[in-house]
Amino acid sequence: MKRVGFLLQVKPDKLEEYKARHQAVWPEMLDALRRTGWHNYSLFVRADGLLFGYLETPTSFQAARDGMAQEEINARWQDFMAPFFQNLTGAHADQSMLELQEVFHLD
Repeated sequence: MKRVGFLLQVKPDKLEEYKARHQAVWPEMLDALRRTGWHNYSLFVRADGLLFGYLETPTSFQAARDGMAQEEINARWQDFMAPFFQNLTGAHADQSMLELQEVFHLD
């Protein structure tokens, strides 16, 4: 499994609603994530909106993102969540995730 860490920036004034929406992620979205290789997927956020995401995937981060790009539910979720992010470099947050380089892992 490849371990992936990434960063995004949530608008601080929308942080509470962002967290609330993640308490009720659509079941179809959860199924699509699992189906396209997003395992052990977690999100962590600071009070200023800096978001750290972590996942494990059997392929590569790009392959996992490409798989989700083929899922119709993903486009609807990305549109639904787009107002919460700042500094997006892609059309949606899932294409703007700044992948971090892993420098250490304790087995």
